[in-house]
Amino acid sequence: MNSHIQILQNPLTTSQADLGISKSTLLPSLQLHSSLAVVAYLAGRVTDRVEVKDWLWPSGMVVNALWRAIGRRVYNRITARQAWRLLPWSEKLILSTVTIWGTRLFYRIATRSIARGEDDPRYAEVKKEKGFWNNAIFSTFLPEAVVQAVICLPFTMPFRSEPVVAFGAHPGSAGLARSIAMGMFAAGMALEVLADTQIEQHKTRGRTDLCRDGVFSIVRHPNYLGDTLVHCSFLPLLYSANLLHPLTIAGPIANYIFLRFIGGDKENEASQEARYKTDNKEKYEHLQEWKLEKNSFWPKIEEITKPWTLMVLGCGVVGAAAEIGLRGYYMPRGL
Repeated sequence: MNSHIQILQNPLTTSQADLGISKSTLLPSLQLHSSLAVVAYLAGRVTDRVEVKDWLWPSGMVVNALWRAIGRRVYNRITARQAWRLLPWSEKLILSTVTIWGTRLFYRIATRSIARGEDDPRYAEVKKEKGFWNNAIFSTFLPEAVVQAVICLPFTMPFRSEPVVAFGAHPGSAGLARSIAMGMFAAGMALEVLADTQIEQHKTRGRTDLCRDGVFSIVRHPNYLGDTLVHCSFLPLLYSANLLHPLTIAGPIANYIFLRFIGGDKENEASQEARYKTDNKEKYEHLQEWKLEKNSFWPKIEEITKPWTLMVLGCGVVGAAAEIGLRGYYMPRGL
């Protein structure tokens, strides 16, 4: 796939460009997410629920993207509809996909939290630490705000008003890059939706064992794999639109590191093991067996041809085809 460098507006030196990006993209994101983190911390402290920060994870990123793409223009006295119509098709895709991802995840986290009626079990032990709430703003809430600001780079940097040097696909291969992006996004969303649906169905049937069928037969944490695919999909999408700045790569990398080594599957399984070891020996043994059978995050080679893997890949193909159809319908109409 050939690529070229496009200089939008006026060329800048590397130092000027880096400073401009920090001032116009990263710093405003840090300010927004830090402010939201303080609000979430206060709400969490009042309700004694650390999981408030989980509500903020997707919603804060959607708010950031919407503000950068639409809100600032509305603030400058044009309507939201006019601001939307001013966006090129690829930027509409970026904004739409992150909004779909974040809105669905927020709904899932919020409804599960409301139904549970108490804090997420993952946070029960950490709250027993002496002075937890006095330190949580600095140890948990604000650090996650920094991570969120970095993760947002792929869907905030394209909406900068300042000049930027970006990489992009050759016009002849831009369509292929866009299709790859939408295929990854659709496959990732399919994994997340199927994982959440199947785990709820598992509980509804009154099952007390671990859910190990469906997409959970691919990896132990298909929802985190799906989330990674969604965030990685922004890079080929930016590439297809000549908007791929090197710093945007930090977004999916930060998301992956957080899911694998800080929160996500590491935090989830550590909590499960601690709880099951004392409260449910049988479930603890099942978890140990499952860890030997299935990878946590990335599928084994032999999983590629399994029916559920093929179904997810099929969803990716449908997503790529749907984007082509929508683009053909809407772009001639200037919508």
